Parts: sequence; structure tokens; C-alpha cells
Amino acid sequence: MKSLIACFLMLLTAGTALAQDTRRPSHCIAIADAAPGLRYLHQAAWTDPIPDYSVRIQYIAHASFLIQTRGGIEAVTDYTGFVGNTRMIPDVVTMNHAHDTHWTAFPDPAIPHVLPGWGAEFGAGIDHHLDLGEMLVRNVSTDIRSQFGGSEPRGNSIFVFEVEGLCIGHLGHLHHEPTDEQYAALGRLDVVMVPVDGGMTLPIDTVIRVVDRLRSSIVIPMHWFSDLSLGQFLDGVRDIYAIEVTGDAEILVSLRDLPARPTVKVLRPQWIIDPED
Repeated sequence: MKSLIACFLMLLTAGTALAQDTRRPSHCIAIADAAPGLRYLHQAAWTDPIPDYSVRIQYIAHASFLIQTRGGIEAVTDYTGFVGNTRMIPDVVTMNHAHDTHWTAFPDPAIPHVLPGWGAEFGAGIDHHLDLGEMLVRNVSTDIRSQFGGSEPRGNSIFVFEVEGLCIGHLGHLHHEPTDEQYAALGRLDVVMVPVDGGMTLPIDTVIRVVDRLRSSIVIPMHWFSDLSLGQFLDGVRDIYAIEVTGDAEILVSLRDLPARPTVKVLRPQWIIDPED
């Protein structure tokens, strides 16, 4: 399996490295101490137009989310090769190789940008800084537990999507609390998707410390296997965060007035389905 992953990564990353001095700087790091607010609205279909200055986020399944821009860029996190009964081909997919519910060795070759969260060599990590103009995608490497109880340094990635002035973070299959250096590399995260399974990734009390440190305006729980673990997380943060459970799969987010309280937004996963013609 490791040789398959290595070959796969060498094909993906060949010729794509960018010189450091040509990179667009991350505004999420540059103004991490600023905390602009957010406004979120509900939307019915992934094919509907997105209002100006807004981003649509849809919870697909497990740890996969669709992030859409008003200019038409579509990114899928923790891509497994299937997102639903849809003709959509994402522009960007990110992956982590903790389990096959977070990656695929055979992504659709029509996808322009496939970003693995691990390096071609064990423990090497990887560095992504994909500038698509309307969207900047970058990552911060973290360690991950290996299959047989060991540890793979830099084997997971926290991906950050910078779009419409927003900083949207996806913690991936996180297995440890980030270090001070990793928190600094993340910068400001206005929206963050956090795993709340309580054991496969992080214990609930550690997850709560992480979201408290990040101080994001919107926290979206993911990677939960039952309402029990989700409920434990909600019970642990409800003194600090407002809790909103609507049963919807998606939200529209824009940079607006900060809510009176930071908010945990509980989305219910739903496969992407093309509307009937």
C-alpha cells in the first residue's frame, strides 16, 4: 500500500512546486488577530447561484464537504471518489490517508487539482499552496497514528481555504492537538470543520481545547458516528458557543457582522444530487 501511495503522489506532485517568493501571501495568517464576522443563510440546491461575497458549504458525508465559490470553483474535502449522484467534477479535492473514508488512490483524472495531505515519503509531509485566484488552498501538516499503533510524522493535513475574505479550515483526521507553531501557521479560521467522534481522532475534551484555542466564528462538527458523540461535544461547548441544529446539509457564509456568540452549526450530511431538469 505504501508503494502505491508513493507512486500515486509522485504522479500528482511532479512539476507542481511553486517558488516561495511567487506565492500570494495568506491573509488568514497576516491578519490572524483580526476577527471579521460572518453571516450565514440557507440555500436549497448546490446548482443555485451564490450571492456576492458568499461561499456555500455543504456537508456531504463523514469528513467530506463541498465548498463552492460564486465564481464557480468547487472544492471537496477528504475526497473518497464518490460525492453523490451528480455530474459535478470538483476543481479541487483534498485527501488524508487515515482510512479509505478520507482518500482514494484512483481520483477521477478529470479533476484538475488533487491534493493529498501526506508526502511521497514516509514522514516527509507535503506543502500545498494552490492559488486559483478566487480561492487559495494551503495546508498545515500534522502527525497521525499509523495503522499498527505507531506514528507517522506529518502524515495528516489541516487544509485551509481562503475565499471571499474568509478563512475556512478542515482539521482532517487530526490525532493530536496542534503545536503553537501549527496554530500560528493556520492563522485565523473563521469557519472550522472539527472531528467529534471522541476516539478515532481526538478525545472530546481535546477537541474542545482546540476549538477554544481557534476561536472560530462558526464550528461545524464532522466525523461523528452517532448522535451520542455529537451530543457529548455539544454539551461540552454550549456554555461558550451558541448551538444551532436545523437539519440542513448546507449553509451560505459571508463576511459580515460577527454573531453575538460564536456558533456551532450542526449540519446533517447529504450526498450531492443533481436537480431534475
